[in-house]
Amino acid sequence: MAQTDLLKRYLDAGMAFTQLTQQKAEAIVKDLVKAGEVPTGEASRRVEELLERSRQNAEGLLEIVRGEVRSQVGKLGLVPKKELDAVKRELAALKAKQPATAAGGSTRAATPKKTTAKKPTVKKAAAKTTTAAPKTAE
Repeated sequence: MAQTDLLKRYLDAGMAFTQLTQQKAEAIVKDLVKAGEVPTGEASRRVEELLERSRQNAEGLLEIVRGEVRSQVGKLGLVPKKELDAVKRELAALKAKQPATAAGGSTRAATPKKTTAKKPTVKKAAAKTTTAAPKTAE
């Protein structure tokens, strides 16, 4: 979440440098007219040029940011939402095609169960009692 806030702050700062309002453009051109840098008859054309350049800069910055986000998403190995949704649909379709088992629809019945061998403790006790028969003299 902190990265999102940082990215937003960078975008806002970049937009402040590239976004120029009509009023700001007019104020800049007015100052240029006063300084003699721009003839009075060209003032409105220069305002439009400034606004157009501002728009182009904003679009360029936005494209750079989008490219960087795509690059970082790719490096992180993240999957776009469209692809994830497609995989979810495919998984749901496969689950729907899979037959339900008799034991409550569990799909785990197909895998063999592991059994553990128990030591025959009862047999050892029985063996001790049969071998303890009294010996007879012959």
